[in-house]
Formats: sequence, C-alpha cells, structure tokens
Amino acid sequence: MKIAIGADHRGYKLKEQLKEYMREKGIEFVDFGTDSEESVDYPDYAIPVGEAVAKGECDFGLLICYTGIGMSIAANKVKGIRAAHVVAPVYAKMTRQHNDANVLCLPGGFITKEAAIECLELFINTEFEGGRHKRRVDKIESYEKEH
Repeated sequence: MKIAIGADHRGYKLKEQLKEYMREKGIEFVDFGTDSEESVDYPDYAIPVGEAVAKGECDFGLLICYTGIGMSIAANKVKGIRAAHVVAPVYAKMTRQHNDANVLCLPGGFITKEAAIECLELFINTEFEGGRHKRRVDKIESYEKEH
C-alpha cells in the first residue's frame, strides 16, 4: 500500500506527525509537500495528491489543512477522486464502507494526533461494503464519465 500525502502550512505539523507514524508502521507514502509552515495555497497540494491516486500511482490520499474543507473541495475536482472531509474516526470508517472514498482529508487545527492516527488506520483498513452503496458510487462515476 502506498499513500499520497500533502498538506498546506496549517496542516504541516500534523502531516509530519502522521509521516512519522507511517514510517514506524512500515506504511509507504509519497510526500507532495508542503515542507514548512510558510503560507502556501492548498490546491497546489490537493490536486497532485488527487492525481496520484486517480492515476493509480498511490492507493489512497491523505490531505491536511486547517479545517480539511479546502483540501476536500480541491481534491474532489480531480476526476475519479472521492475525497472525504473527516473530523472523527467513525466518519473515516463510514466513508470507506459506504462511499469507497479514496482520499482522507483531515482538519489539522481541530483534531488530535491520536484521533488523526485512528482516522488514518480506519480509512486504510476498512473495506468498501459494495451492495446498495456500489450502485450509488457507480452513479457518481457514470456522471464523471459523461461530463
């Protein structure tokens, strides 16, 4: 498994903490930046992470900004991406089970490191349930293909 990870300046600290956690767990990742707390624009990181996932270069994406909202909006502009703004572990599990989300967007300013780790673990280890949920995801994919 390989995870594409990116953050803006407000998510940088949590990104670095999660990178350390992934190193310890042997989870492979590609860091798309940013590399400091100096002000940057979140789309510059969300879009390349989304593209890496959409192209199959990475299995999942992980994006962090202050609220997680901007990253999710930007990543969802990439065809094939289902980025989920997650604020608690239960949402990480549910968005994988029901939405087959492929990019996890976390709020660096509103989540603890421990909760972020739990969200990440649930996100990458929870399987999509399929069934009625697949029908719904298929409708999203069909729309993307038509437009």
